[in-house]
Amino acid sequence: MKFLTPFLLLLFACSEAEKPPYQIPGNHLKLIAGDSAKTWKLARRFNNSTRMNMTGCFLDYKQTFSADGNVRDNLEEFPDCGKSLIGTWNIAKDKGQNYYLKITSDRIPELLNVEEDFKLFKILHLSNNELILQFRHKQFSSKVTTITDILVPENVKVEDRNFHW
Repeated sequence: MKFLTPFLLLLFACSEAEKPPYQIPGNHLKLIAGDSAKTWKLARRFNNSTRMNMTGCFLDYKQTFSADGNVRDNLEEFPDCGKSLIGTWNIAKDKGQNYYLKITSDRIPELLNVEEDFKLFKILHLSNNELILQFRHKQFSSKVTTITDILVPENVKVEDRNFHW
């Protein structure tokens, strides 16, 4: 019986209750798109848990979400940054009560190396000044990684975006 008690304690300690899903604010549509449109820029990006250096196209990258459900980025404005994402957006929810920003576009398969014409970005946090999204991404080497993007409104100054290791 002495063996059983520490074993049960270890079992309960290792099976802590999972954190409940993030609940998006009731005014989530306005927070994402403003009254008519809102432009977000990439403040930080993590590949798995490693912070990525923000250079080149990453520093210029912005996405504009319109209240009418359209979304577009600005990549085509810069040479060598690739095609822009042009599509529609809405909020989706899975069976586990997690919220996602769903972007649909005929360009998604080419831009994100997927077969579907949509991509789900899990919403980890949403406020007037921050949007944190997470998604799984299959890189060109077929390695799947978790990307976490921290976006801020385009007029917010972000220190240390272009850091070097």
